[in-house]
Amino acid sequence: MTPRIQNPHALAPKTIKAMMGLEATLAESGLDHMLLELIKLRASQINGCAFCIHMHTTDLRKHGESEMRLYMLNAWRESTLYTERERAALAWTEALTRVAETGAPDSDFDLMKAAFTDEEIVQLTFAIGSINVWNRLQVGLRAAHPEDDIRDVA
Repeated sequence: MTPRIQNPHALAPKTIKAMMGLEATLAESGLDHMLLELIKLRASQINGCAFCIHMHTTDLRKHGESEMRLYMLNAWRESTLYTERERAALAWTEALTRVAETGAPDSDFDLMKAAFTDEEIVQLTFAIGSINVWNRLQVGLRAAHPEDDIRDVA
């Protein structure tokens, strides 16, 4: 795959700085880091963003996430490996990532209300929006994921 634009971050430094500011704010939101990474990975899977799948899988593994939970994330609805809180966040992630199809159904929001505070719901919604922006930047401009460490893992 050939990148469509080399180093797009250098071409929009103020926008990238704003996005990084959002990411820093989300990291300080009080939400669990592993939960944030799981929703970022799930949205990236849906969007087919190899760059972000690589990044978030690497981060999750670095922080001790099990291989099996990473493998099963695509089938989280059929797996017993995820908590009710994670399941609510994953359902909301899918609903918002596919918002044109789903309309963000009340049933998914009700799961969120049962598992999270209103503040946490707002923060998770921003996190889902943010990863979808990053996915669109990487997929749209054909950003390639790193390859060196992938060969080391295989």
